[in-house]
Amino acid sequence: MLHNNFLASVFTVAIALSWLRLNGFAAQRGWVSSSLTRKIIHVGTGPVFVLCWLLFDNAMISRWLAALVPFAITAQFALVGTGVIKDEAAVRAMSRSGDRREILRGPLIYGIVFVVLTLVYWKTSPIGVVALMLMCGGDGLADVTGRRWGYKKLPWNMNKSWVGSLGMLLGGWILAVGIFAIYVAVGVFAGPVWKSLPALTLIAVVCTFVEMLPIKDMDNLTVTMAAVLLGYLLL
Repeated sequence: MLHNNFLASVFTVAIALSWLRLNGFAAQRGWVSSSLTRKIIHVGTGPVFVLCWLLFDNAMISRWLAALVPFAITAQFALVGTGVIKDEAAVRAMSRSGDRREILRGPLIYGIVFVVLTLVYWKTSPIGVVALMLMCGGDGLADVTGRRWGYKKLPWNMNKSWVGSLGMLLGGWILAVGIFAIYVAVGVFAGPVWKSLPALTLIAVVCTFVEMLPIKDMDNLTVTMAAVLLGYLLL
């Protein structure tokens, strides 16, 4: 059992680091802009990590071993952001302006949220999976669509747009439903999926309104907290 979980941990670390390094390399070479790379990492890392949970068994130690992966990566973020570790590729991939200190805001909160929700919810409740996917797909796609097509800004938040908010709704809903459906298909969560669609849709809608609030660099926390609270009520 421990041996299998150890192999699952190694595989998860390898996948996560490969994904981060690939995007960091692309940003450093100038193939992809730093802002886009940052959101590609934001959107893609979560689903990859959560799907890797399925490699672990249901032993108590499993969630701790799985949580070590985002913990180690988050610790690296902190060291790079404070300047203890010099990693230009990581800075270019995860910051908007090239300032390493930006990593200590959104990316660091992103990692901390992953560690906490992995430990608290693991595979015992869909709340963690849904909250993480709304944070990844929703907040990530909101920025991408908003930057490209977000000409009409929100009256109460000029840093965000109606198109970006639509991206938040669709991106979060698609990832939440998609990953939830995979967990149902393999027997981890109870189905059928269609019974949970109203709840998942309502959670996505409310989280979209939360993401619209004029709170700078805190979406990773506020969106996730809203999803968790609604998850307790609806899932």
